[in-house]
Amino acid sequence: MNKKIHCILQILTVLIIGTQYAISADLVQDEIVSELLKDKNYTRPCVNTGYNYKDTKYRTIRLTIIADINSEKDVYEGQTVYFESVDDVYLNRKRILKKGDFIPARVETIIKSGMNGIPASIIFGNFKINNIEPRQLEDTYEVFGQDRSLWVFPLKWALTPLPPTGSLTNFIKGGRAKLKTNEIIELKFYPHR
Repeated sequence: MNKKIHCILQILTVLIIGTQYAISADLVQDEIVSELLKDKNYTRPCVNTGYNYKDTKYRTIRLTIIADINSEKDVYEGQTVYFESVDDVYLNRKRILKKGDFIPARVETIIKSGMNGIPASIIFGNFKINNIEPRQLEDTYEVFGQDRSLWVFPLKWALTPLPPTGSLTNFIKGGRAKLKTNEIIELKFYPHR
């Protein structure tokens, strides 16, 4: 009985002390961040809280890139790239996007190709189209390189009984992420969001 009371008192002590540390942690401010950002103005990101999940109807916006991207080394994160509309897009008999309109997008993330045939990837986001709110567009579009892991892994396991040869397949890299001007990408537009 005495052990149970002692255990309960220890648990209560830990909870009380933990609560005091949690309360005092909220009062601490990061001085380095506040010093570095005191003179800079940043736009707040768009928060999409008013989604209508019942309506899943969408229209497809077909785009092509203006300049070729031959590898993930041709672009950098944060860079603005431009796409061109392939077709006119209508909503309720009103044209909201004209063929040939330029659409800026940002390179969100670049993933380099990896060992064992893992492909490179480029993620485009923040598409800005006049007359269309950002919450009505699909968030991102991703371009992949060639996935060589589909034949590298079976080759690795087949060569494993021969001691050094299975490990040599680790150095086979995946394909580069490319996007040519003649390739059409499709972006989903949800008009009733």
